[in-house]
Amino acid sequence: RVTLLELMMAKVSEKNPVTDEDANVFMRHAHFLADCFQEKCEAVLKLTSAADAEDEEALVTIRLLDALCEMTSNNGQLEHLQALPGLLETAIDTLRLTHLAGKQAVNVFTATHAMTGQEEISHPAVDFKSHLIRLIGNLCYKNKENQDKV
Repeated sequence: RVTLLELMMAKVSEKNPVTDEDANVFMRHAHFLADCFQEKCEAVLKLTSAADAEDEEALVTIRLLDALCEMTSNNGQLEHLQALPGLLETAIDTLRLTHLAGKQAVNVFTATHAMTGQEEISHPAVDFKSHLIRLIGNLCYKNKENQDKV
């Protein structure tokens, strides 16, 4: 599933012009991915425990978020995704939950995660909160209704 999402992200981020047929397919896929993200977003919270550091559902959810960020960066799909019911609210709620999880204990969501200058961050959830913020920003871009919700 992760590989399929990475392939979809690569296709969406291509700079080639998109045909109307491709645009319709992208919109259907975007809707499906948004639904999957809304259903599975809380799986990422399992990553607060070291025992679940490689949880497959959580990793798929992270890739779903990455794909949604790419899709909302493209004006062709942006308006469609901005109108989806619940996507913005889910992103905001998930951001709140991950922020709270990071405050409750030192884990991958903790802002002041202990690091030395030489350490490399390799965990896929490290950028999760910033990608949630990117998605929220994209969903609010030139959309007064979503801006008012935030």
